[in-house]
Amino acid sequence: MQANARVLDVDANCAALDAAAKAAAAKGAAVLVTPELFPVGYAPLRLRAEFDPAGLPAIRETLAGIARRHGIGLVYSLPSVTEGGSWHITSTLVDAAGVELLSYAKVHLFGDNERAAFSPAGAGPAVVDFNGFRTSMVICYDVEFPETVRAAALGGAELLLVPTALAHGFETVPQVLLRARALESQLTIAYANHSGTEDGCEFLGGSVIAGPDGSLLATAGPGAELLYAEVEPDAARKARDVVPYLRERRPELYRSWGV
Repeated sequence: MQANARVLDVDANCAALDAAAKAAAAKGAAVLVTPELFPVGYAPLRLRAEFDPAGLPAIRETLAGIARRHGIGLVYSLPSVTEGGSWHITSTLVDAAGVELLSYAKVHLFGDNERAAFSPAGAGPAVVDFNGFRTSMVICYDVEFPETVRAAALGGAELLLVPTALAHGFETVPQVLLRARALESQLTIAYANHSGTEDGCEFLGGSVIAGPDGSLLATAGPGAELLYAEVEPDAARKARDVVPYLRERRPELYRSWGV
């Protein structure tokens, strides 16, 4: 799902997400990936100043209900607040019954506003079985670091789901870097961005789905749209058999290089 959110208008954003889930399910999609912080809009400083985290459980239940109602898996991204008061950017994968399968908190924060509003997390990406695929998640800037994606791949991931909020001017990220990440770790990456302008930030759009051989399975323009791709269950295995990057790594040597 590539779309323009309304900052702090949860009802409008959830309604847009609900319509997208309905349309995607009607097309036979198994999972809908949505942009970073879409239910609340991407505006880190305003979120920290104006958003009441007491409303998060109700938002999560609304989103789980959307998944249940339309019978589709869903990836959504929201703020979260720890017992110690730290704010994180998170993503969650629920299945078609609305059951939470996987959660992740963003490790690499981008820009002064994110760093002022949120704290970086420290846990690596976990991997779960989802509809026959070993599946993992990272968020936005995380995917630009090869170590993050490689950690998911070494954990067995074949499919990486990435909510993002990428501004205009960074076209090489979806057009070049995402395909390289998919190729070097030999997994499918679905990267869902915002479109339009939110709180003064002009988003690129340009969401992509890249295959484990680096091929471009689908790409979006600058505006709102739903992007579809069909992924073969053995796509990652086939790519890893052709060129065994993961098996032929030499981590003990890399450590001696200081990397």
